[in-house]
Amino acid sequence: MLAGKRILLILGGGIAAYKALDLIRQLGREGAAVTPVLTRAAEEFVTPLSVSALAGVKVYRDLFDLTDEAEMGHIQLSRSADLIVVAPATADLMAKMAQGHANDLASTLLLATDTPVLIAPAMNVRMWQHPATQRNLATLRGDGVQVVGPDEGEMACGEFGPGRMAEPPAIVAAIRAALADGPLAGRHVLVTSGPTHEPIDPVRYIANRSSGAQGTAIAAALAALGARVTFVTGPASVPPPGGVTVVRVETARQMLEAVEDALPADAAVFAAAVADWRVTTEAAQKIKKDGTGRLPVLEFAENPDILATVSRRDAARPALVVGFAAETDDVVAHATAKRLRKGCDWIVANDVSPATGIMGGTENAVTLITAEGAETWPRMAKEAVAARLADRIVAALRG
Repeated sequence: MLAGKRILLILGGGIAAYKALDLIRQLGREGAAVTPVLTRAAEEFVTPLSVSALAGVKVYRDLFDLTDEAEMGHIQLSRSADLIVVAPATADLMAKMAQGHANDLASTLLLATDTPVLIAPAMNVRMWQHPATQRNLATLRGDGVQVVGPDEGEMACGEFGPGRMAEPPAIVAAIRAALADGPLAGRHVLVTSGPTHEPIDPVRYIANRSSGAQGTAIAAALAALGARVTFVTGPASVPPPGGVTVVRVETARQMLEAVEDALPADAAVFAAAVADWRVTTEAAQKIKKDGTGRLPVLEFAENPDILATVSRRDAARPALVVGFAAETDDVVAHATAKRLRKGCDWIVANDVSPATGIMGGTENAVTLITAEGAETWPRMAKEAVAARLADRIVAALRG
């Protein structure tokens, strides 16, 4: 799939730069031609010689190298690739991109291009979570920059959390998706997945048994067909797919905000099992037994209805809005009523009563409910359900 594709790979300055060496090797195995660009900071972590040896071409480093300017020019270099990949994309590089700075070769290339850009962020967890980085991330997404990762895990500094650069196989998958020529190429699809966690106190929360497996499979199937997928996920027990833009959230309100930030989209699939209620009086400290036998009193409020909110939008409503209905009885009747009540185009209904083993399992048995009626599919693997639904979405968007 990547044979003959030209990748301009910009390496930012961070310990994750060592992973870019493996990324270059994997891209080469798939037939891609990689032109590497190193920032000055990147040279503190990997050498130009090692990068050049793996890429099989010279490494570009300096904006004011007159020989390079005579050979290609930074404008031509920035536009001669099929895709520009920034890995690792440091907080500094993301800030430069968001603000339009051009004070070195990497930032100038990124500003002077009309080529699609994919970034793989990598930084300390506190830097990633800082409001400035999140503002820059939102700006870049709004500019059409695609994002893969970051992953959650242990940092080189010893801290734990989101900020680890995505692994090379996930970045390669994202590159494939970005360069895909499938039937959904050029389309943006939003997918929600997983449960939400509604906090009671710092150590307890309300949740459900959703694993996120079905939403993950749907996002992967859509990306494989060439769609640009924004994947908004709660704390799922399965990892997100490669080749999609992952937005991690915890609560229903955070999910709604992330969904609205991701619009406009051509289609939206709301597979997340969003909690209907949240505790209005979240405790700042762990609630403890006081020895008197008195039980704590929890007050609840309804969470926002994400499916209905998007379905009823006047502006930026996706052409196709697909909801999910997890029911334990009268599945088709309840789901049909839900489709009309929410205002969505389709509802994918399934029976999640404990005897089915569907919630948290590897298989699903669904009924697709549209304005034309109900269509029951046989029980199959969740990946097969996702592929079948993705094909139906292709047909719907084609009209």
